[in-house]
Amino acid sequence: MPGEPERVQPADADLLDAYSQAVIHAVEIVGPAVARIDTKRGGGSGVIITPDGLLLTNSHVVDGQATVGVTLPDGRSLRADLVGQDVHTDLAVLRVNAASLPSAALGDSRQVRVGQVAIAIGNPYGFQHSVTAGVVSALGRSLRARSGRVIDDVIQTDASLNPGNSGGPLVDTRGKVIGVNTAMIWDAQGLCFAIASNTVQFVASHLIRDGRLRRSFIGVSGQNVPVPRALARALQLAVSSGVLVSSVEPGSPAARAGVLERDVILAFAEQPVAGVDDLLRYLTGDRIDVAAPLVVLRAGERRTLHVVPADSERN
Repeated sequence: MPGEPERVQPADADLLDAYSQAVIHAVEIVGPAVARIDTKRGGGSGVIITPDGLLLTNSHVVDGQATVGVTLPDGRSLRADLVGQDVHTDLAVLRVNAASLPSAALGDSRQVRVGQVAIAIGNPYGFQHSVTAGVVSALGRSLRARSGRVIDDVIQTDASLNPGNSGGPLVDTRGKVIGVNTAMIWDAQGLCFAIASNTVQFVASHLIRDGRLRRSFIGVSGQNVPVPRALARALQLAVSSGVLVSSVEPGSPAARAGVLERDVILAFAEQPVAGVDDLLRYLTGDRIDVAAPLVVLRAGERRTLHVVPADSERN
């Protein structure tokens, strides 16, 4: 009747409840592993990834400091030592001297889909252990790190981020960390970014082992794109996707090799490149100054170029 409040239909109530329960479940799993990080220049968030005290955060949060303060959700305050950082991907690994800590597991960012629920946990403006939720808005974004280099394969989300969220986890409804939150665009709403978990896994493993990531680079930025099935069959390609080159750094190894914008990289050093993760994985330290074939798709034709990767530390 006119004037009566609109009633929520049972189906809508069920959907809302399912969404709420999914977010609650994820927070209960990952929340105990999210820490506040306090530094001389401010602070941020981090996530514990091993029970013996290894934490992930952003390199811009620790900013090269050898030690920082860490506050756990249970109230404990600990000192954390810097294990290593990589400014080019805005990632850092810390270690606290503690055992049997709650820890979070990294998920497979290749399985992330646009539209799925994304949950950010962190300490915005010092409000410890705050939760925001939204969806994955886009995949394969590129984001310029504070070092000036482009970070590829970045997850875009509308889960709200604010100062202090940096370094905290972006989580799916299963409680898996699908990204490490890194940035937001100040003048826009719902444009927030996280380093994809597969990139995080790759970088963190080197930081834990060596304290730094020594790698080669060819000087392109790009994003994952599919290759039309008919074209892949006609050219007998080993992959159904590749890396679309969005820019080539002037004077870089790729520029010297003749790589152009809009090329799609399909293989490097005789290894198939199905996406950015593959290319990053192959550009290891032992590739520095070693010529390698680079297969690209250009204007519907397959071409083989030869590139000599350089040391990323020298660029």
